[in-house]
Amino acid sequence: MFAVVRIRGSTETYVTVEDTLRMLKLRKVNHCALVPDTPSYRGMLKKVENWVTWGEVSPELEQECRERGTPVRLHPPSRGHASIKLHFPKGALGYRGDKINDLLRRMA
Repeated sequence: MFAVVRIRGSTETYVTVEDTLRMLKLRKVNHCALVPDTPSYRGMLKKVENWVTWGEVSPELEQECRERGTPVRLHPPSRGHASIKLHFPKGALGYRGDKINDLLRRMA
């Protein structure tokens, strides 16, 4: 199970990317959605990797997110994002593995 967090807004976003974000239920910045690890969702994440960050979520955070509903509205992270233009580890975008749990705790 992946947790996907939208990092960038919709200014100058391609229509196809905006449609994919809508399918992932990520309409606003700092919203989080849980998606299964399937090839179709991996393709969607690859398409929007310049607007979101994602990784494998821990079971306890997954349960907490399910209780709050989808999409989960989060606060901006304490200490901010590294950069919303660069990919992880130098920035905030793209795949970050189990480090997504640290980000979600900072944003909760």
